Amino acid sequence: MRQLLPEPAEVVDPFEAHARAARPAPADRPWIAGNMVTSIDGAVAVGGRSGPLGGEGDHATFRAIRAVADVIVAAGGTVRAESYGPPKPSEAVREARVARGQAERPRMAVVSGSLDLDTGSAFFTEAWEPPLVYTAESAPADRLAALRSVADVQVLGADQVDLLAVAHHLGSLGVGCAVVEGGPTLNGHLLDAELLDELNLTLAPLLVGGDSPRAVSGADEHPRPFALAHLWEADGSLLARYVRTAR
Repeated sequence: MRQLLPEPAEVVDPFEAHARAARPAPADRPWIAGNMVTSIDGAVAVGGRSGPLGGEGDHATFRAIRAVADVIVAAGGTVRAESYGPPKPSEAVREARVARGQAERPRMAVVSGSLDLDTGSAFFTEAWEPPLVYTAESAPADRLAALRSVADVQVLGADQVDLLAVAHHLGSLGVGCAVVEGGPTLNGHLLDAELLDELNLTLAPLLVGGDSPRAVSGADEHPRPFALAHLWEADGSLLARYVRTAR
């Protein structure tokens, strides 16, 4: 059995490592990679936000994973709680993306049934391209109308967003890699739909307690096999990349 020991993060270029990692997109949808941080006891948030869990190593890896995404996806609750805005990649990252055949910056997307989203937030006002908003037919009509003026709104599903239809829509746009940044419930729905190809997980050296959800919540109990693709260590945090091995 191959033993994979943590590699010191300071000797790794996370941008180069994630750029060269294989992410073969299926024929009809993008490769979907989750990205989460948790405490030792599994908490994904402190005071409702994930920020207090991540150190510099996690932040660098977070930027590196975003740098390979064609689209960055988050649930509406995550967009609200984390005050989301579009990434601002460096000139070097933008040049590397173009050299790989990608747009200079990833597009933003949000999945929300309620459409409780602030159209005046940075998520919309600072976007280099209108964000994608995926919602369901049950969404409030007034919020739907307001968002159509600032975003590309796709109604997919009746009472809840159909994530398989979302994946197929992203594939129809030519998206090769979608990075999903939670929250846990969205991750759970993706797992149930057998759409999660990769999980990047930072384990922070903290015990939090409380009742924070797990990185993947609400999914049916059914073990899915993942293989450890890399493991880095930074100031006590473990930064792991897992890839789905079988369906």
